[in-house]
Amino acid sequence: MVKPKASLIRSLKLTSSQCRHIHKHSGPHSSSIAHLLDNGPEDASKVVVNGFIRSIRNQKQVSFVSVGDGTTAKSLQAVLRPEQAQSLTTGTAARFTGAWTPSPNTKAQSHELVVDNVDIFGTADPVTFPLQKKWHTPEYLRTMPHLRGRTQANSTLLRLRSDAIAAVTGMFHANGFTQTHTPIITSSDCEGAGEVFHVGSAHNGPVTKDDDGTFFRAPKYLTVSGQLHLEALAQSVGNVWTLSPTFRAEKSDTARHLSEFYMLEAELNFTDDMSDVMNVVQDTFRAVTDGLERGSRVAIELLGGGTRPGESASREKELLRRWRGGSQDFHRVTYTDAIKILRSSLHKFEHEPKWGTGLQAEHERYIATTLGSTDASVVPVFVTHYPKALKPFYMLPSSTNEDGRETVDCFDLLVPEACEIAGGSMREYRLEPLIQSMQANKMLPPGPMPSDEELGDLKWYVDLRRWGSAPHGGFGLGFDRLLGYLGLVPNIREVVTFPRWVGRCDC
Repeated sequence: MVKPKASLIRSLKLTSSQCRHIHKHSGPHSSSIAHLLDNGPEDASKVVVNGFIRSIRNQKQVSFVSVGDGTTAKSLQAVLRPEQAQSLTTGTAARFTGAWTPSPNTKAQSHELVVDNVDIFGTADPVTFPLQKKWHTPEYLRTMPHLRGRTQANSTLLRLRSDAIAAVTGMFHANGFTQTHTPIITSSDCEGAGEVFHVGSAHNGPVTKDDDGTFFRAPKYLTVSGQLHLEALAQSVGNVWTLSPTFRAEKSDTARHLSEFYMLEAELNFTDDMSDVMNVVQDTFRAVTDGLERGSRVAIELLGGGTRPGESASREKELLRRWRGGSQDFHRVTYTDAIKILRSSLHKFEHEPKWGTGLQAEHERYIATTLGSTDASVVPVFVTHYPKALKPFYMLPSSTNEDGRETVDCFDLLVPEACEIAGGSMREYRLEPLIQSMQANKMLPPGPMPSDEELGDLKWYVDLRRWGSAPHGGFGLGFDRLLGYLGLVPNIREVVTFPRWVGRCDC
C-alpha cells in the first residue's frame, strides 16, 4: 500500500480555529439579514450586508432602500444619502456597509442600517427587470422559474423545503435508519403503469445498421420509484430511507401532478405489522409539523405572508389547523368501510364509488374532509386494505379478507386538497407467492418456476426472495405534495424550484 506523504497529512490537519481564520480572511465579513434582524451585530459601528434591492423610496434629504438576501422574507431598511442611491435600482445586487442604528419607526423595524458605503456588483435595468414591487400571480412567476425564488413568498417555500429535509433527516437518523441513494436510471417500471421516460444517448453521428438505438443494450427508464432497490438495501443495512427525484410520463395537467418530483421512501425489514410502517409515515409527517408548530422562522413567515393580497387571516387559521392535525394520531379506515361511507352520500359524487374500483380524487377529498377535518385541526386519514386487483404485484395479500374478497396489506394517506400524499404496503417476501402474483399480473407466463430469461429485468428482485428474505414493508411519500399541503400552496408547481410538467420544461 502506498503511504501518503507526511506533507500532505500535515496540510490536511487544519484545526477549527485555522478553518475560521481562512473563512474570516476570504473577504469582508457580512451578516445575513435573518441573523442581523434576530440577534443584532457583534459590532454595531461596522455592519456589512450583501443583498438584492427590493425597493427604493427617495426623499429630499435621504433615501430608504429595502434590501433582501433570501435568508428571510423580511427586508432590511438601509438609509442612504440621495447621492449614494442615484445608481441603485430594484433588483440590483450590492454590498452595504454602515452602522446599525435604532430606527425612529420601531413598528416597522427596531434598527436600520445607516450606510457609509455602497458597492454595486450587478445592476438591473428598471425597465426590463420583471420583478417589480407589486404582487405577481403564480402563473406569471412560473414563466421565470430562474427568478421567482427572489420573491419573498417563493424564497419562504425554498426555506420550508430546506427545514423539512433537515427535520426528516434528523428523525430517521434518531430512529436508526440508514439514508441511501437509489438509482435514477432503472431497468423496470416499479408500478407497472407504463408511464415511464425512456433513457437513451444522443448520437453525435449518423445511425448505423449495427446500432440498436440503446446505450445499455436494453431499454432503460427514468425511475418512477426507488422501492425495489430499497428492498435490496434493507437486506444489507437494515431500515433504510431515501429522498430522491422520480419521474412519471403521465400527461396529467393538474395542480397535483408533475413529471419530475421528489419522493421520500423508506423500507423496514423484519417487520410483519403494517402499523409499524404507518407509524413511521406519521412520524415523518410529524417531524415537519413539530418545527412549524414550535414557531420556526419559516412558520412565522408562512403565517404572516399570504400568496394573495388580503388573505392573511384565513390563511393563518387554515395553516394552524393543518399543523395541529399533523401532531395528532392519524385516522385509520379500511377501503371497505370508506366505500360504505362514500355510498351513504352518493348524490355528492360525479363518479359512483363501488367496491373493487379505485377511489377518485373527489372520493379521497371527501374521506379526508369528513373523517379528519374539524374547526381546530385537519388530521390525515389512512385508508387501508385495498382490493388486490387494484394494486401492484409486490404487495402482500391480507391474512383476513374483507367480506370474503381479496385485499392486500396496503395503505394510502389522504389529506384535503392534495388527496393522496403517501402510499405504502407490506411486501410479498415469499418466493412462490411472488411468482404467482407476477403470473396473475401477466408479467410472467403461467407454469412452473420461470427461467432467468423469462424473469428478465426483475430477476434480481426475485433473487431477493431466494436467499434469506424476511417480512418487510415500506412507503413512498410525495415530498412536494407534503410541502404544498403544509405551506397552503394549492398548486404543486409553486413548491418545486424548477417544475416540469407535460408540455413544460423551462430552464
